[in-house]
Amino acid sequence: VRFVESGGGLVQPGGSLRLSCAASGFTFSSYAMSWYRQAPGKERELVARITSGGGSTNYADSVKGRFTISRDNAKRTVYLQMDSLKPDDTAVYYCKVQLQGAQNYWGQGIQVTVSS
Repeated sequence: VRFVESGGGLVQPGGSLRLSCAASGFTFSSYAMSWYRQAPGKERELVARITSGGGSTNYADSVKGRFTISRDNAKRTVYLQMDSLKPDDTAVYYCKVQLQGAQNYWGQGIQVTVSS
């Protein structure tokens, strides 16, 4: 299992970023995908999750209405569109899949910094 994450960086408050996570090594279209984040000194937290077919999503309360998770199964990629970013969104963001047997696989993480 391998992930390649991209799209992070530095953005001003109120700005937008789109994270991408390209997956390989498993049947992407068969599994739900998630984005997590971890800020300095804090535990890793679930940001958003999307079902295998993309028909259902859920979000952390802190990002509802601002972030949108989506996926393109033909491209084996999951996205996180982040709008109206706040300094509290600053964190390392990770994509994750849980395969059969409850085995979790994580991306390498990508830094998002929201600052003026």
